[in-house]
Amino acid sequence: MSKTVLFELGMEEMPARFIDEALNQLTNNTETWFKENRIPFGTIKGYATPRRLAVSISEVAEQQPDIEEEAKGPAKKIALDEEGNWSKAAIGFSKGQGQTVDDIYFKEIKGIEYVHVNKFIKGESSLELLTGFKDVLLSLNFPKNMRWGSYDLRFIRPIRWIVALYGETVIPFAIENVTTGKTTYGHRFLGDKATVAEADEYETVMDQEYVLAEKDKRKQVIVNQLNELEKAKEWTIIKDEELLNEVNHLVEYPTVFSGSFSEEFLEVPEEALITSMKEHQRYFPVRSKDGSLLPYFVAVRNGNDEYLDTVSRGNEKVLKARLSDAQFFYKEDQKGTLEQKLAKLERMVYQEELGTLADKVDRVKTISDKISSLLTLSKAETSSTLRAAQLCKFDLVTHMVDEFSELQGIMGEKYARLFGEEEAVAVAIREHYLPTQAGGDLPITTAGSIVSIADKLDTIIGSIAIGIIPTGSQDPYGLRRQALGVLQILKKNNWSIEVEELLNIVHNLYAELNLASRSETDVRHDVQEFFKVRASYLLRDGDVASDVVEAVLADGIHVYPVALEKAKILADKRQDPNFKSTQEALGRVLNLAKKANTYDVDPDLFENNSEAELSKVYQRIHEDYLKLIKEQQPEKALRKLSELTEPIHSFFDDTMVMAEDENVKVNRLGLLNLISRDITLFADFNAVQWKQQF
Repeated sequence: MSKTVLFELGMEEMPARFIDEALNQLTNNTETWFKENRIPFGTIKGYATPRRLAVSISEVAEQQPDIEEEAKGPAKKIALDEEGNWSKAAIGFSKGQGQTVDDIYFKEIKGIEYVHVNKFIKGESSLELLTGFKDVLLSLNFPKNMRWGSYDLRFIRPIRWIVALYGETVIPFAIENVTTGKTTYGHRFLGDKATVAEADEYETVMDQEYVLAEKDKRKQVIVNQLNELEKAKEWTIIKDEELLNEVNHLVEYPTVFSGSFSEEFLEVPEEALITSMKEHQRYFPVRSKDGSLLPYFVAVRNGNDEYLDTVSRGNEKVLKARLSDAQFFYKEDQKGTLEQKLAKLERMVYQEELGTLADKVDRVKTISDKISSLLTLSKAETSSTLRAAQLCKFDLVTHMVDEFSELQGIMGEKYARLFGEEEAVAVAIREHYLPTQAGGDLPITTAGSIVSIADKLDTIIGSIAIGIIPTGSQDPYGLRRQALGVLQILKKNNWSIEVEELLNIVHNLYAELNLASRSETDVRHDVQEFFKVRASYLLRDGDVASDVVEAVLADGIHVYPVALEKAKILADKRQDPNFKSTQEALGRVLNLAKKANTYDVDPDLFENNSEAELSKVYQRIHEDYLKLIKEQQPEKALRKLSELTEPIHSFFDDTMVMAEDENVKVNRLGLLNLISRDITLFADFNAVQWKQQF
């Protein structure tokens, strides 16, 4: 007969941001524990509110199933001595299996007889085993823990009660001074102390005590109430998913209500108003049907609908104070000039070894100027880019960004317009922070893209130059994300700038300013590898096989959009039987070129027509090939390179590369080395695991 098992861990209110992960751990660890303990069960259901984590397991068997299994022991020649008596090995084996030598039988495996016994393991009582579930509860990990009273246990919050039931029976164990039982607690204000008579009644008891314990059910109640209010008021409520999840984990019994604020606050940019409502008060902003922000807000109360008018007025007073601050900041920030704000950057330390924010801005402007030169921008575009670079950090000194750091760039764009800057400059100030997260929006404008790359390269190389290098999961400055951003921006704009050329611009600037505390050689190596790993990640994320990624990046990233295209070409060619001959020819060249130490070739040392012909074809295609590589036409470049296929095969058929004459040998290796240099501009063909079927 099977029964439902319930565990509920009651605590002081947990931070909302930790609850989802904790519940995932609980349900996953529960499944693992039941399987490891061989206890048959049906389904697992998790529950979570700010004050509790719970898990219900249906159809739990009363005991483990009995096990009959065959155990294999030593070979017969070891199990029996010369006189046919059982050896110590046989006796020890049978004893270890809980049997005697009388239970031994022999079974042949691959021509050799081995000792075997049938082993019977009687299933243990589930109730007895379930006392060990305490370890699952204590195994939960949280980003932050605490201790309370005189106890040694470190946990997310103090544990106040534990419900542990197998059907109607209490599963006995204790955590610190809290012992298991049937007693739970409902909503802090609406509910009361309650008894869960049996595990199946858990949700019913919780509902009676004003607790919607299932998080998805609770969230749907909130969404339904938001939709009803939206329809009744003819509003559009901004249902930010992240805010919705957070609010859901702040309440046990949700009731949606609305409030209003003075229209005078609408003069403040809506981003500031929305941020103030969401970040400080956990309110949902409201728009009209045409998309305009309205002077209303929607919130979720942890309780019922009694005295909602009073609750609404109280929240309106709190929000008014917040919005008054935002309005004050907005007006104060418009005082003075941009030059005065830029001057304040000279007093703000960016990083102790890398100077002030003004120093960083100067570097970003210099890097932006050099990137603009590489792209041959017009004077107007260059002017906009450099002005955006100069102003890109000015909003960090404003009151609004000091209060709401997530508005950096956004307020910079708005303030730049108010101070009369041209549109391209204002937009670029906001865009230079993009992307702000993995898979986030990228800059659209040229100026925004350039300043974004310049800022990110300065941050990455500056950090690595002074020894701040991401390790494992630690990347406090977001260097990995910023490197990915640089590559994604290059791809989006399809710019034919080599990544290595961009890195050199910043390396040379740092050498000129003498900022690095590590050796330039080490910094250059680490930065190159750092970007190579990020490029590899992006390529693999685009479904490019690891061996193709290795082949394309073997000689560096170069022009990233081209690297991506080359990877796709090689992925196709590795399945193409018609490419086999070219792949083999290029691979043979790469292998032997490793033995060369020169690129010098003297035609007078050629001894047969094959090497002369190979040199001739190479000379004929070389410049065209380089031009196609430079023009970002890898497919045409590979076709051009493939013209070497037959001459290479003829060369190897007719020529002994490692000739006895040293001069002839060096000359032939030099020719192969020249060809190898061109091949590696495309990829290391020997790194690809070719999969043509023949």
